Amino acid sequence: MGRLQEGGAEATRLASGGTGYAPLEGVDKRERTKNRVAVEQKLPQRGFGHWFSRVASKIAEFTGRPWAFLTAMLVIVVWAITGPIFGFSDTWQLVINTGTTVVTFLMVFLIQNTQNRDARAIHLKLDELLRAVPGARKEYMEAEEEDLDEIEREKAVVDEDDPAPPEERAHGHAQSRTPARQR
Repeated sequence: MGRLQEGGAEATRLASGGTGYAPLEGVDKRERTKNRVAVEQKLPQRGFGHWFSRVASKIAEFTGRPWAFLTAMLVIVVWAITGPIFGFSDTWQLVINTGTTVVTFLMVFLIQNTQNRDARAIHLKLDELLRAVPGARKEYMEAEEEDLDEIEREKAVVDEDDPAPPEERAHGHAQSRTPARQR
């Protein structure tokens, strides 16, 4: 039952036919839209947000390939070659300036969407690992919500507790000089 996203009587009712690890089948739409379902039961993927995420992922994947870069380079070479044909006119320059500005403007939003989803998915996975590891410091689970100064302070605390990463210890480097904090 600890795997449900909401506690109380509603969570107990949802878990009555199973747990978060063996979820109750047949959750109705009302419960699904209120996110009162076990973690393993996925919400329906629909709407503009889902469509945009799918399009952004496909475009990011498409434009992140080497041949997409080569295509962009080819467009610039063709544009440069046509300069003498058009007399290096203002219109000729405006074409490349407008094209690159529009593409850059749109790509900023697509890349940001993709990075936001990736970062959230990574944080979710790391949080799940922190929950699963006995002795892990749960107070760092929401470190991404902190400002940079607080993150640096927390990093210093972690480094003070164990200044040698595991790979350094494997090569015989010194262990921490101070005993680890109580967890």
